[in-house]
This record gives sequence, C-alpha cells and structure tokens, in this order.
Amino acid sequence: MASAKDSDPSLGFLTRKETEVKLPRPTRVKNKTPAPIQITAEQILREARERQEAEIRPPKQKITDSAELSDYRLRKRKEFEDLIRRVRWNVGVWIKYAQWEESQKDFARARSIWERALEVDYRNHTLWLKYAEVEMKNKFINHARNVWDRAVTLLPRVDQLWYKYIHMEEMLGNVAGARQIFERWMNWMPDQQGWLSYIKFELRYNEIERARAIFERFVRCHPRVGAWIRYAKFEMKNGEVPRARNCYERAVEKLADDEEAEQLFVAFAEFEERCKETERARCIYKFALDHIPKGRAEDLYRKFVAFEKQYGDREGIEDAIVGKRRFQYEEEVRKNPLNYDSWFDYIRLEESVGNKDRIREVYERAIANVPPAAEKRYWQRYIYLWINYALYEELDTQDMERTREVYRECLKLIPHEKFSFAKIWLLAAQFEIRQKNLKAARQILGNAIGKAPKDKIFKKYIEIELQLGNIDRCRKLYEKYLEWAPENCYAWSKYAELERSLSETERARSIFELAIAQPALDMPELLWKAYIDFNISEGEYERTRELYERLLDRTKDLKVWISYAKFEASLALQEEDKGTNMEEENDLSSLHEQKKQCLQCARRVFERAVNYFRTSAPELKEERAMLLEEWLDMERSFGTIGDESLVKNKLPKKLKKKRSIVSEDGPAGFEEYYDYLFPEETQAPNLKILEAAYKWKRQKVGSDDDS
Repeated sequence: MASAKDSDPSLGFLTRKETEVKLPRPTRVKNKTPAPIQITAEQILREARERQEAEIRPPKQKITDSAELSDYRLRKRKEFEDLIRRVRWNVGVWIKYAQWEESQKDFARARSIWERALEVDYRNHTLWLKYAEVEMKNKFINHARNVWDRAVTLLPRVDQLWYKYIHMEEMLGNVAGARQIFERWMNWMPDQQGWLSYIKFELRYNEIERARAIFERFVRCHPRVGAWIRYAKFEMKNGEVPRARNCYERAVEKLADDEEAEQLFVAFAEFEERCKETERARCIYKFALDHIPKGRAEDLYRKFVAFEKQYGDREGIEDAIVGKRRFQYEEEVRKNPLNYDSWFDYIRLEESVGNKDRIREVYERAIANVPPAAEKRYWQRYIYLWINYALYEELDTQDMERTREVYRECLKLIPHEKFSFAKIWLLAAQFEIRQKNLKAARQILGNAIGKAPKDKIFKKYIEIELQLGNIDRCRKLYEKYLEWAPENCYAWSKYAELERSLSETERARSIFELAIAQPALDMPELLWKAYIDFNISEGEYERTRELYERLLDRTKDLKVWISYAKFEASLALQEEDKGTNMEEENDLSSLHEQKKQCLQCARRVFERAVNYFRTSAPELKEERAMLLEEWLDMERSFGTIGDESLVKNKLPKKLKKKRSIVSEDGPAGFEEYYDYLFPEETQAPNLKILEAAYKWKRQKVGSDDDS
C-alpha cells in the first residue's frame, strides 16, 4: 500500500517533524495571588499620557505665485470631492468644503456646494442656517433672503429659521418685511413663544393696537390659562383696567373647568385685590372653591386664607379656615372613600358651619360608598352614617318626610337575609312613635320580626306595647319570641314575670313548667332560680322543695346543694323572726321546735351533699371542702341551737403539694397546688406516714421558734 508521500509528489519536501500532529501543551496554573505592588487604571492612563509623543504636523506651505495657488486649490478641491464621494451623507464635510471655498472668495463655487449639500439633505436645518449666515456675513442680502425664504417654506416647523430670518430683516430696518414674515409664520399656528415674540416685536415699535390684535389671535389659537393671564397682564400694564377685567371674565367663561383653572382664579383674584376691589376678589375665591375639584385647589385655599387674614373680618377668617380643613377632608375621602371616620369628621365640620345644602351633599356622598363585602363587620361603621343623617334631618332641619325617606332607603339597602341591624329598625319605629304614627311603628317592628328577628327588637316591641297597656299584644309577642328562640331563658322569665304582675299565678307557673321542659336552654340556672324564687314569693315551700329535688335529679352542682340548704335554713330564720313578736310561752316553744325542724332539714341537705361528693364524686375535693365551709357558717349563724362539732369532725386538712408540668416539648418544671386530706383518708397506711412527717415538721418549726 502506497503512503501519502508516494501518492502525492508535492509532499516530498515535508519533514517528519512538520507532518506530526501537534498537541496543545498542558497549561500551567497561574499564580493568582495579588502582586506586591498594585497598579490602578488611573496610573496606567496617566503614564500613557506622559509618554505620548508630540503630534507631528505637516509643515506650513507658503504660496508665492498664482501657479502654486492654482495647484493648491486644485489639490484641495480634489481632496474634498474624493471625501464627498466616500461620505456623501456627512453634512460636516459639505460645510467644511463650502466654508473653504468661501475663504478662497469663490462665492459661486461655495453656493454651488451649499446647493449640492441641500440636494443631499434639505431637511437638515443646520445647512440652511450656515448657508444663510455665509450670505449675510458677506453682505449678499438678497441671496440671504432667498435662502431664508426657501428654508421657511420647506421647513416651516423649525422656529429657529423664522427667528433668524426676522432678526435679519429687523437688523436691516425692514420692519414691514419682518412683520410680513411674522404673519407668514403665524399662519402655521406656532407655539406660544412664537406669538409672544411677535407681540414683543410690535411693542418694541409702540404698536399697542397691533399687539392687542395679536393677543386676540393668540388666545384663539392657544385657549389656555397662561395665554389669557398674559393678555390680562398686558392690558393691566398699559393701564386698561376694564379691558384686563374683561379678559379675565372671558377666560373664566371658557376655562372654568380646565385643569389649570386654579391659576386663572388666583390671578383674577389678585388682580381685583390690586385694584382695591376686595369684595370682587372674595367672590372670585368663593366661586373658585365651589367649582374647582378639591384635589387641585391647594394653592387656591392657601391664597384665600391669606387674603381673609389681610382683608376679612372674624367670620371671613373662620370661613377660610373651614375651607382649608374642608380641602384636607376632601383629600382624605378622595384617597380612601371607604374611610368612614374621615366622612364623620367632614360632616361634623360642615354641621359646625351650618350650610344645610352642603351638609346634605356630604351625607349623600358618604352613604353612596357602600361597603364592598356583605359582611357585618364592614357595615358596622357605615350604618352610623345613615343614623346620623336621619337624626340630622329630624332634629336640625325638622324635615320629617326626608327623615322617613332616609330610614326607608337604609332599610332597603341592608341585606337582611345575611345580617341586619336592630338599631336601625328600632330608631325608625321610635321616630314614627314620636310622630304619633303608632300604626307605622308597629308595621316597621313587624317587618323587623319577619325579616330579621333579634332579641333587641322583641324586647323593645314588648316594652312599647306594655307601656301602651296592650297585654294581649305582649302575650302574642312573647309567643313569637319563644317560637323564634325557645332556648332563651330571659324570654321565658320575662313572660312569666308579666303573668305574675297581672296576678295570673297559674299561667306564670305553666310558663315556667314549659320553660324547664325545653330540651336546650342557654342559661338554665337563671331560669330555675327564677322559678324557685317565684314559688318562694308565693309561699309554696313544698313546691319549692319539689323543684330543688327535680333540679338535683338533673345536676348535682355545688351551687344547687348550697342554695337548697340555704332555702331550708331561711325557713328556720323566718320562724325566728316570728318568735320575736310573740309573748306567750306555748307559742314560743312551738316556734322553737319548728326552727329546729327547719335546721334539721338544712342539715339533711348538707349531709346528702357531703355523701354525694364523698361516694359519687371523690375527685371533687375542693367542692366538698367549700360545702363543709358553708355548712359550718350556717351552724354558727344559728347560735345556741347550732352544732359546729357536726362539721368540724368532717373538715379536711389543706396541704400544699407540687406536681410536674408537662408541655409538648416534655417536662417544663413544677407547679404548686393545694390538696385536701379528709378524716376518712387518714386511715390509709401511706397517709399515716405523711401525717407523721407533717407532725415532725411542725415540732421542728416550734423548737426553732423557742430557740
């Protein structure tokens, strides 16, 4: 097999070294530790500038004859032409070329170059400016006019061309020509500065009427606040006060709703103030404050307050200060219309002023900001806006129909299927009662019970009917109340109390029986207490005992046992009170026996309670100790016939103990608590050891005290 060298004769001269494949050398790891001497970029640049060689400039050429001059001009023109062929779009090259021809006084060639440049980019206004300046500098006025005329025709929106053109004519004294150029310019409706330049031009030559006519065209072209203010100041400067006022009045008619109307009103008011027309100025300020949105009237309020402080009386100053605060509130409610506290403050401010129309306007704007969510917590503050609105209409304006309408609209707005406000229903009904319209009040409360029944509505409705003496209506309302809330112990108690006040004892007892028979009650202890007190007040002691027994069948609460025992003890005390009014010994002895019997009944109740806590609920040691304390207090209250020893033998010992606290992370220390050791518990062997330890501790403490 032939090698590559044999097959290709051209490879015969290559050596073996040259034909070998060169592999890249392994790169060494660079030393990246910082150099001992650090060099900054500023030092490198400074050294480069210091070592830079001086610029080498070509030697100056001195031309001695026309042949050399022609040769020089030919060479330069060739350079410029070559450069232009390469960078035709570069305006700077054209300008240099034309200026060089101008320096050679060859104006025809220079104009030719300018014209060629304009053919390349006639929109470049710099070319026109340089071209015209060359013509003016060399006093070719007609040529310059021709250039300017072509420039403003092709580029009418370049203000600098117009300014330069007009300036040239004015410098030449051609005022009429300059005016004619201004007129050509104004046909294009330039910006404000162009019009003002025209006006200043006329004023330089005392052409007041011409300037006034230009101002009229100016405000028509630019109907802005600044243009009208300039027009009015122009008239004022010329002593034409009526004309200046007329300018301001026309401006107000056309620009009262403009975004910059604040500046117009301030300038108008200051103009009247300079003319000593303070009342006119005050009227302008007030008109402006009523028509300009509060968010754009900050400077206006500040000026008005300063004006009133200078020219106004006390009332005017207060009104100005109120206006400033009104502005602040407007800003707050604009930023957050749902901030009802700001609305309340704003309304309070307007009420202090007393303008009814403005107060109603603020109320209407405030209640228009309905809370976005149908949740009661968002409405709780908002609903007081309606309440205050209704009370204002009723008490301050005494417009009863409007008050009724406010209540009606408020009740329509509230989503009663989700939540309601009893306060609104009751205020609307009480308003109708004050208007002696009882039928309307009943209708409102009836709608409230039908749409959104609440405890407050039932209670107030029943109170109203009770004051009117409508007992049958009260009974019907209590029945509705209990149908809606059968677990409400307050309603049952009040219903029974009503029947009892009417001497309907059996009806009252039946109501109590129905009440305690309910499967669920919110506060059963109050209901049972009311039933028990009812029987006690009626002297039905056997019924009372029966009630206590029935209650104990349901609950063995400590309070029930104590109340039962105290009831029995109270009967004994009643017998004692009877005995103080008797004189015969037989009667006294019989009463003494009855008192003992009552005391025995109370003791039996306490014994039953103690046995229950000892046998059925031994873990309730604290309740058992409290029961024994109550028993001991009762025995002491009976004096000679009481027997404290019956209780003292059963009293426990109070022990302070410690127990560990266990949290989610494990043991968290110890806490102290009190335990009770009852006499029957001391018989246990472990407790005997504990008792001995306590006895030893007491002895030790006593010996320490003796020492």
